[in-house]
Amino acid sequence: QKKVGGTMKKFEDLTFTDHYMFEKVLKNPEICKELLERLLKIQIERLEYPEVEKTISPYYETKGVRLDVYVKDNNKVFDIELQNSTDLNLGLRTRYYQSMLDTDNLLKGQHYTELPDSYIVFICKNDPFEKELPIYTFQTVCIENPNLTIKDNAIKKIFNAKAYNKEEDVAIKSFLQYINNNKTVDDFTQRLDSFVEKIKQEEVNRKEYQSMNIHDQDTFLRGKNEGFEAGMQQGKQQGMQQGMQQKAIETAKNMLKDNIPQNAIIKYTGLPTETIEQLTKQVEFLETIDVIS
Repeated sequence: QKKVGGTMKKFEDLTFTDHYMFEKVLKNPEICKELLERLLKIQIERLEYPEVEKTISPYYETKGVRLDVYVKDNNKVFDIELQNSTDLNLGLRTRYYQSMLDTDNLLKGQHYTELPDSYIVFICKNDPFEKELPIYTFQTVCIENPNLTIKDNAIKKIFNAKAYNKEEDVAIKSFLQYINNNKTVDDFTQRLDSFVEKIKQEEVNRKEYQSMNIHDQDTFLRGKNEGFEAGMQQGKQQGMQQGMQQKAIETAKNMLKDNIPQNAIIKYTGLPTETIEQLTKQVEFLETIDVIS
């Protein structure tokens, strides 16, 4: 959508595959419902109003997640993610997202059977597994017998827009082609594109996008400055520690030359026994050289 810390993409240049526009379009329940039905080949009774950038963080100490688009049916939950770049940790992300969906949907005292079916849907512009498949579907199966599933009702579907030509289902192929090259080839993708243009015509959306960019830019610069200051402070502390360490070593050497007992040197310099023993050998070696000279 934009370059963090760099030039932001112009509002008028945004397409459906930019996160701002993707989330904005899918806030429409009918569009979102139709997209899910096309991609998953299921019937959805009634879709609750989509939540964009839904944050789930069950405990203060735990890592929360921010979902692109989070929607619910009567007995199903869906997380729809747009992935414009290759993510090497996609598997771990889907695992954690799945756990957060379950945590968000099962209250204390409820039975496991009350967990809804869950679908994690990733729409990727690049092939995340480099197997040239248009769709990768993952469910929990038995390694010894792949025909046996554990029936946890958790499905993960990864759509690869790069391989749209290999998809046989026309509706899915048309959508993936639209993701890949922004070309509308059927009624649904034309409506998506029209929705994008409609959003661009509303000044309130332009201002919202600009304010989001300003916030991201401020966050980036603040983080950069904080990181620089933290690095400087850490460098100062390391320098001071190294200086104190060197001073303690020099003090220990002088005390050894004056034949002060090791226990006393350790007490007053704070150096460990191993260091004092090494310094003792060094001092003895230098004294031997002086005697020979």
